Amino acid sequence: MNKEQTIIKVGIADLNIVTAPDVIRTSGLGSCVGIVIYDVGKQIAGMAHVMLPDSKHAKQQTLNHYKYADTAVDILIEKLCMKGLRKPLMKAKLAGGAQMFQFNSGSDMMRIGQRNTEAVLQKLAEHNIPVISSDVGGNFGRTIEFDPQTANLRIRTITKGEEII
Repeated sequence: MNKEQTIIKVGIADLNIVTAPDVIRTSGLGSCVGIVIYDVGKQIAGMAHVMLPDSKHAKQQTLNHYKYADTAVDILIEKLCMKGLRKPLMKAKLAGGAQMFQFNSGSDMMRIGQRNTEAVLQKLAEHNIPVISSDVGGNFGRTIEFDPQTANLRIRTITKGEEII
């Protein structure tokens, strides 16, 4: 990492945009999904850290649109377009969506990680943005860091160590 490089952090239920040489990072991805949408030619990327698949079930009066897959992906794409990116050139990578706890019930409501992943993939498909690579599922947390210069997504886990996709 060169000294001019800054790490832009994305919190839980948050999103942000980064331009090379800076990198973007989020941690605490359990059942949450980290979505990176980027244009390698422009060396710009955005990252969202979504917690839940669908905002339609939210009970809050003031909604954090970054928290939900169905709203965060749209907002991230809109913000990237405002930075000059064009949808046909955008690509995506994702990580997370783990099943962090074992449940005895067969209820789909408990499969948050898998439902988050499915919701993100559906949204990206609606926008015709291809998923280049992903590291989803399992039962372990992840920290991810994306470099828009190389389009490398570095994934750190306690169980599997570090890999780049």
